[in-house]
Amino acid sequence: MDFSQIIADSTNNGAAPGRRWLITGCAGFIGSNLLQALLAADQQVTGLDNFATGHQRNLDEVKNLVSPEQWQRFNFIEGDIRNPEHCARAVTGADYVLHQAALGSVPRSLADPVTTNEVNISGFLNMLVAARDEGVKRFVYAASSSTYGDHPALPKVEANIGKPLSPYAITKYVNELYADVFSRSYGFHSIGLRYFNVFGPRQDPNGAYAAVIPKWTAAMIAGDKVVINGDGETSRDFCFVDNAVQANLRAALADIEQSEVFNVAVGDRTTLNELFRAIQTALASNGIAYPHCPEYADFRPGDVRHSQADVSKARLMLGYLPSHTINEGIAVAMPWYIAQPAQ
Repeated sequence: MDFSQIIADSTNNGAAPGRRWLITGCAGFIGSNLLQALLAADQQVTGLDNFATGHQRNLDEVKNLVSPEQWQRFNFIEGDIRNPEHCARAVTGADYVLHQAALGSVPRSLADPVTTNEVNISGFLNMLVAARDEGVKRFVYAASSSTYGDHPALPKVEANIGKPLSPYAITKYVNELYADVFSRSYGFHSIGLRYFNVFGPRQDPNGAYAAVIPKWTAAMIAGDKVVINGDGETSRDFCFVDNAVQANLRAALADIEQSEVFNVAVGDRTTLNELFRAIQTALASNGIAYPHCPEYADFRPGDVRHSQADVSKARLMLGYLPSHTINEGIAVAMPWYIAQPAQ
């Protein structure tokens, strides 16, 4: 997708080339994809990251994908959102903030709820205060589909949520509550993007809390076993990272004068069994055969059974239109996964 055109189409809102953006978590998966899109559109970007879950190799890859002149428009700050001084320094001069820094993963939050709370709530509040004090035009933050909790209805509609099922889900819901309070108390408006299982290039396949698509893909490339938690009929609305990048840019540049929350997904549902077959097929199209069947294990604590988004609100208010289905996204991402060195 031509992200430059989204920015060019919004020049009436003051988003001319040279406006300054701040990306927190810029060395992470979604953050580095946002960085690439903005630099390719000749924007001025500051990035903040402490490398807790992000990687220098992601920044290096972006550097190799943009021109030297575009890379010169990037200012990197190594810092932690739990430190208010780091937040204030990073946001200085910013017009738009894309807040992606967080500790993801439901299992991680169950294992260490305290650190998850410190980063995702205290760190979020630090960034919100810094952005308010700086008077940025728009604060866009990574919310989460985990906020829907145990609400059974499908597809998920922004106004209807249930009880959280994990500490991680609680932290992302508290972000939305803080954003709403800052809107009503200070007139500082934010937009939250409830991501649904985002995947794509630069998503880390390693570690105990790796997301399912890169983890399975790496295992299948290596010929290792693939383990499915549960019976494989758990379903998710898998969202290619270009869709998330599009949503962030449209949210930042939208002419909206209140705080809002939007689903960011495709609006479809794929079971884990279907996902396994889709990855297996994409690998075969790239000359890699995986002849094994998956193994099955217990369901994971804190996981919801089914998830699917209604994206009509984002389509109506932001002009968001997913550019990639899950199969299209896997096809685009597969050469990147295959090119990664074995860990």
